[in-house]
Amino acid sequence: MDKFRRCRIGSEVFGSALSFRHIKSSYVLAKFITTDGEVNRYPGQVQYYFKHEIDLPNGPTEHYLAFIRWYRPADTANIRYHFSIDDTEETETCNVELWKTDFFPESRDCIIPVHNILCQFVPAKYKISSNRNATEYLAINPLNRKFHIR
Repeated sequence: MDKFRRCRIGSEVFGSALSFRHIKSSYVLAKFITTDGEVNRYPGQVQYYFKHEIDLPNGPTEHYLAFIRWYRPADTANIRYHFSIDDTEETETCNVELWKTDFFPESRDCIIPVHNILCQFVPAKYKISSNRNATEYLAINPLNRKFHIR
C-alpha cells in the first residue's frame, strides 16, 4: 500500500490530516447511494489517501482510496439551517448543515474510493444555547467543485 498526503481529483487538490499544509482542504463531503436508492451526503475529514493494487483475471488493477473519519449526525430537528445577513427570512444567504463535533469510531466504512468524494466544505464551530446549557455543533458550508473542461 502506498500512502499519500494529498490527492488531485480533476483540477482540485484534496488534502489530509497527515499534511499540515493542506489540512484545510481535508474536510470533504462524500455521497453514498442507500439500498432504497436515495443519495446521502456525509461530512468527514480525510486522514490519508492510499493506492491499492489487486490482481484480477485481466491483470493487476490500481484503486485510489481515502481513509476518512466521519462526523456524527446532529439531532434531526437541528440538521439544516438558513443563515442571513439581516433578520428577514427573505434574504437567505446559504444553507448550512449542523453535525456533531465528534467522529464515529473507526471501521471499514472509513475506507472509500476517491470518486465518492463530492466536494470540500468549510467547517465552523456553532453554538446553540438554551437557558441552561449550550450545545456545540459543527456547521458545514459546502464548497462547489471546480470543473475545467477544455
